[in-house]
Amino acid sequence: MRRSRPIFARKNSRLVFSRANQSRRKNQVVLAAVAGLSALVIGTTMLPKKYSGWLEGLVTWVPFQVQNSLLMRENDDSAVARLVSLPAEERTSQLEAIANGKLSLDRSRARYMLASDAIAAKQGEKALSHLKALEHQYPVLSGHILLKRAQAYELTGDKGKAKQTWEELARHSKEPVAAEALYALGKTDKEYWQQAIEEFESHPRTLEIARSLLKENPNQPELMLLLARYAFDTPSITSVLDKLVGYPDAIKPEDWEAIALAYWGNQKYGQASAAYANAPRTPKNAYLAARGLQLAEKKPQAVRAYKQMVQDFPKAEETATALIQIAKMGPAIEAVPYLDQVINQFPDRAGEALVLEASVLDSLKSSEGAAAARQTLLTKYGDSDAAAQYRWKMAQSRARAKDYQSAWKWAKQIATENSDSELGRQATFWTGKWAKKLGKQQEAKQAFEQVVTKYPQSYYAWRSAVHLGWDAGDFSTVRKLDPKVNWPAKRPVLPVGSATLQELYQLGQDKDAWTLWQAEYKNRVKPSVAEQFTDGLIRLAKGDRLQGISKISSLEDRETPEEQAQYETLRQQKAYWQALYPLPYIETIETWSSKHQLNPLLVLSVIRQESRFEPKIRSSAGAMGLMQIIPATGKSVAQKMGVKQYKLDNPKDNIKLGTWALDEMHDRYKNNSLYAIASYNAGSTIISKWLGERSFSDPDEFVENIPFEETQGYVKNVFGNYWNYLRLYNPEVSNQVAKYADGQPTALKK
Repeated sequence: MRRSRPIFARKNSRLVFSRANQSRRKNQVVLAAVAGLSALVIGTTMLPKKYSGWLEGLVTWVPFQVQNSLLMRENDDSAVARLVSLPAEERTSQLEAIANGKLSLDRSRARYMLASDAIAAKQGEKALSHLKALEHQYPVLSGHILLKRAQAYELTGDKGKAKQTWEELARHSKEPVAAEALYALGKTDKEYWQQAIEEFESHPRTLEIARSLLKENPNQPELMLLLARYAFDTPSITSVLDKLVGYPDAIKPEDWEAIALAYWGNQKYGQASAAYANAPRTPKNAYLAARGLQLAEKKPQAVRAYKQMVQDFPKAEETATALIQIAKMGPAIEAVPYLDQVINQFPDRAGEALVLEASVLDSLKSSEGAAAARQTLLTKYGDSDAAAQYRWKMAQSRARAKDYQSAWKWAKQIATENSDSELGRQATFWTGKWAKKLGKQQEAKQAFEQVVTKYPQSYYAWRSAVHLGWDAGDFSTVRKLDPKVNWPAKRPVLPVGSATLQELYQLGQDKDAWTLWQAEYKNRVKPSVAEQFTDGLIRLAKGDRLQGISKISSLEDRETPEEQAQYETLRQQKAYWQALYPLPYIETIETWSSKHQLNPLLVLSVIRQESRFEPKIRSSAGAMGLMQIIPATGKSVAQKMGVKQYKLDNPKDNIKLGTWALDEMHDRYKNNSLYAIASYNAGSTIISKWLGERSFSDPDEFVENIPFEETQGYVKNVFGNYWNYLRLYNPEVSNQVAKYADGQPTALKK
């Protein structure tokens, strides 16, 4: 954050300047310098070539010191930024036109991108021509320009100039990119590697150095600690941690949290518990130490740990959860006192404890006590999530008995008293459905409007929009819709990060942006909301969409009031929702969707649910790639399509085969996308069996009664994805949602 500098007034009044005068004088000095140098420019062609290049750099460097400070935050009008999403071969001519144009920030950006593209194509000489004197004109990326130049020299085979450039980059010791040079130079002189460890401990190159040095000598706990702090989320980390915990005196208490997090992420719950026990003794760490023992199936030790935690932190929020876990793990006869303690001490968790207590009392044949607990739940804690769950259970049972009046009353209580619960959206929608059955048309319309207003991002918002008559596609019509879409013209601005990081990200230099972010991202165990969102955005950009979407979606789990407020502010921004519903491989998706007469947004939605757009991901059943195609199925589809050469881990091949399979399923079910999508998950044999055994004229009732929880969730998630793509990128639906959701957290706010 830029801070205002104080103005020092001296006795001599001529030295007292306002900020405006200071700025004006600074600009006058710059302009005077440029004017003085411009006279020299006229004669540059008469100078030797080596001096004319230096002079051009000197002339352009001065004004760019001003330009960069003013323009680096404003990329909206950048013609270069609008070319980022294009393949290198498609943007070359446009970039060259900008690079050969008049002096501007975009000209420097174009030259940098052309150089980067040339290096990717292993064209060293071409890259060097674009990089010539560029660091003087483009100081925000000066260090990375030296990095590209060194890489270009290596491509040309000029090892001498490459080493000279690496040494020059190493002198940029305050910039994290210098770690790249220290790594390269350290291959022949290990002192450079030590310098990287001392100055850039979180840089990926430093972590690579640590791994190399540990192979030579594994007994170096300080290097293991680097990996524990900054690589705790990598798959191979547990083998390092197993050795590190053998040096307990070398581990700081706060480092035990990173170790615990790494073990937990790899489902090593026993080791995670031991690490949390060594971490600072906080309520959360104490709870997780006990929970780790429970997940490791060490029940007696877990109960003891929970009880100790309750004794040490009697008023902590985590203590309520510990008491509930004790009640669940022990004999039913001993559970009630622990649950009563929750009810008496933790009002926010009383509803949950009352539901569990009622169940325990039922098992103990105390029906009166159970009924009293449920009555207390509804009368005293009626606004709790537990009360919502009980009401929904009652509403469903009444609906199954076709007592829609009672079902409607129970659901309406959720819509009014538990609207913020997870069940709020579902219950409010069914309030509308049951109101229609009862002939309450106006109340039904109000319920559907309430769903769109309060829960605009949900699957039930789509179902409500359908019942309100919106042109959003129904189960029987969505397949052949080809909705108009407006794809984003540019990337969002990163919430945190240096000016260099922002520039690399906006230029699509995703590998370098990710590397720099790893060097800047020190607070990885307990990141802020802004840091975690930035991490998710950069992961998405570099192609790690599974983790990127996961990082962003898990922001809703933040617990403190301050973090919750930050998250609520973030989720009102369009960038948040577009990050959750990205558009990778959109050209390929549109091509094959068109050939198979499939709604491209529906195909996007299937891919998002199946693989999170990961082309090489494999399921436990062996399904591969974007649309998760089992090899035997892929072979069968390829034969039917007449495709002889294909690879399931190739996005284009995978989408080609997957859209054919989705087309075939639609044909089988007469273009009913509900049955086609359910069949994509569960198989056509099972869906046909369900349709034969049960008769559902109402598709919403069919969805709610799918007997496989996984398939029911899959159907809701796919069509929820579809609705979110539609409301984000289709202007007509976006405008309709905006009218209903004014004041609500939607993706339509800037």
